[in-house]
Amino acid sequence: MNKINIRPAVAADAEAVQRIYAPYVEETAITFEYDVPSIQEMARRIIEVEQKYPWLVAEEDGRIVGYAYASPFKQRAAYQWAVETSIYIDRTEHRKGIGHLLHDALEAQLKAQGILNMNACISYIEPEDEYLSLSSVHFHQRMGYTQVAHFHQCGRKFGRWYDMIWMEKLIGEHL
Repeated sequence: MNKINIRPAVAADAEAVQRIYAPYVEETAITFEYDVPSIQEMARRIIEVEQKYPWLVAEEDGRIVGYAYASPFKQRAAYQWAVETSIYIDRTEHRKGIGHLLHDALEAQLKAQGILNMNACISYIEPEDEYLSLSSVHFHQRMGYTQVAHFHQCGRKFGRWYDMIWMEKLIGEHL
């Protein structure tokens, strides 16, 4: 693997971000989105997120191979120390440590902002099926998250019901 560069996303990265995200929408239950967002919509999302939180991309030889971002956990002021995180890796680039690099960079930036809780909302089914594995759960466990909630049959995609779990990582001291 060549050197991976982690940098802040810009709106011009929207096409590459959409290219990475599209197979997750079309072929998996990892996201409960049914339709692939347009490039313009992805650019809008990047701009909106970056008003308050980091959106990072991973580049290898100038090609974007993954991205990660944080968004509000909830909109009310009392939740301002918690975020929801998302990480997507080009499906041809799995198992190369890109997700780990993105997560570490995202966590460092969130800590610098005073964020204390990183939360991940993860689609879940047991046993695994052709649309969803438990790899995201295992990734988050390796990154130090613990499961804090399990919602049953709350998302429907590909004609079947999927559960959703929330995992949490505390990254700062709650004084």
